Amino acid sequence: MKRFFAFFSLIICTLLIQTAVLSNRHALPVVPDIVLLVVLYIGFHNGSTAGETSGFFSGLLLDFLSAAPLGLNALVRTIVGFVSGLFYQTLETRGMLIPIVSGFTATIIKAVLIRIISFFYPGSILTYSLFSSVLWYECLFNTLCAPLVFRFLSFFTIFVKDFQTESLN
Repeated sequence: MKRFFAFFSLIICTLLIQTAVLSNRHALPVVPDIVLLVVLYIGFHNGSTAGETSGFFSGLLLDFLSAAPLGLNALVRTIVGFVSGLFYQTLETRGMLIPIVSGFTATIIKAVLIRIISFFYPGSILTYSLFSSVLWYECLFNTLCAPLVFRFLSFFTIFVKDFQTESLN
């Protein structure tokens, strides 16, 4: 139960930072998707169930705060959270390489999923073009922010599933 409230608080804080603070900075060409990076971290360190659950709730809250169709971000982040959870206990995220590669890959997966979903709802979903600078700036920012977000979250042990103390709580 503590972990649920910790995840919920983390998602709310990152949503507020992303939507209220970073989106109002006109110097940035795009807003880095910190919520996506948090969902990646939760999936990598807690498994598919926690990854997809945090992805769904963060996406749903993001849908309410943005102009996207209801459920679009929830679906995309649920899939990203599930896929990242498949790598639970197989990747070492304390270095620089895995967060960088996973941040870049998750952004590309997000763009591809949004493009696929847009075929079912033409005209109502803004998609990424493969050759647009928006996609590549977002990839760059997410790639650069991923090690920072992963390092920051590694200081809090409540975000990492520990089977030895799990049975005691």
